[in-house]
Amino acid sequence: MHPRLQNRVMRRSRAMMVSPRLWKPRLVFWIGALAAGLAGAGFAAICNQAQFAFASLVDGESWRRFLPLLVTPAGFVFCAFMADRYFPGSQGSGIPQCIGARHLRDDEYALSSLSLKTIFGKIVLTVIGLATGASIGREGPTVQIGASLVLQAGRLGGMVRARGLILAGSAAGLAAAFNTPLAGVVFAIEEMGRSYQARTNGVVLVAVIISGIASIAVAGNYIYFGRTDAVASFPGDWPLVIVCGVVGGMFGAGFSEATLRLTGRIRRWRSVQPRWRVFIVAATAGLVVAILGIATHGEVFGTGYSQARSAIEGAHLPATFFIAKLVANLASTVSGIPGGIFAPALAVGAGLGSALGPLFGANASLAAVLGMAGYFSGVVQSPMTAFVIIVEMTGNQDNIVPLMAASVLGYGTARLISPSPLYHALSRLFIADVLRRRRANAVAARDPDASVAE
Repeated sequence: MHPRLQNRVMRRSRAMMVSPRLWKPRLVFWIGALAAGLAGAGFAAICNQAQFAFASLVDGESWRRFLPLLVTPAGFVFCAFMADRYFPGSQGSGIPQCIGARHLRDDEYALSSLSLKTIFGKIVLTVIGLATGASIGREGPTVQIGASLVLQAGRLGGMVRARGLILAGSAAGLAAAFNTPLAGVVFAIEEMGRSYQARTNGVVLVAVIISGIASIAVAGNYIYFGRTDAVASFPGDWPLVIVCGVVGGMFGAGFSEATLRLTGRIRRWRSVQPRWRVFIVAATAGLVVAILGIATHGEVFGTGYSQARSAIEGAHLPATFFIAKLVANLASTVSGIPGGIFAPALAVGAGLGSALGPLFGANASLAAVLGMAGYFSGVVQSPMTAFVIIVEMTGNQDNIVPLMAASVLGYGTARLISPSPLYHALSRLFIADVLRRRRANAVAARDPDASVAE
């Protein structure tokens, strides 16, 4: 390179490095990613305390076992009403809202689901749901929280690429929720985007790194489910790998199809008299969860983390656990309350593997992680996310090939039964709601009398 041209390039590079116009948005974005990590760690601690409070409430005297018949439906009704009336967009996992907001770009109605008000409602109502026995997780809500914080910070700093910010925030939220940075990146590629643009890779990686550092600073560098050394041997354990993948995919697809069909029917039923029918749906779902919880001695309440961890550590779960937990997850998901399905789905998968393992004389820990891979991949139809997140959550890289096989088999089986991935199908319902609200507001703006009459 000519010396004069080289000097010009160097002067321009130095100017760019010290330019406030370039550093301000980056600094504000980094603060947003840091906030996502801190929020994820703090949210996890609060949710754990909420579950402990509910367990303490129903433990002790024999009559306390039946308190969920009152407390759980009441909690469901309260959370569903508050979400519907004051925090629209906070219902459910939060991942469909993030996917929908990316597709609708800068639409104000779409981005309202990522507003700070919505996120406040998401946090409070998810905690109340766990404190009253709902079978929900905090990981999906953490994705929505991370997306909101990074989006708000990025826009405050002048970054206008809403789609990239939502993608980065979602990855940061998942990484903080599970302490799984690699899974956060894979999740952004596979589930959130279903494609990957080179210009967003740096944004996603930086967000995940900063969020992960913040989470580790608060909660420590832990392995989510604890370490397991169980590895599938070839060829002896591979029949179990195949069965866990296929059967897990079948049950995962069944859960997805049931969720979508029930959600569609409930939406149509509620459209006539929406407010009081919100109460009926929520109360019915809460009663179903309460009955299942009492029948299983409290095993299906909450996220299912302790049950999944015990299975991974080698304990055998009751053969009926995975069915009861699946139904409780389904009732909680369609009830209209905020809460995710990540951890509950992993608990169902661990229960499924624990039920299948003895049929093959397999190691209980190995059966649990293979069941998790097959079922979770069947639910979300994201096989890379499934096996990467399980490898990181169990600290066992030696078992990656069997987990990959179970995840791919679960994905392939689920695709035959339920062609539409759950989160993306739910995101289309969210987009439809956004477009409906936009049309209604447009009609009201043109003819206020018509909106009042309606």
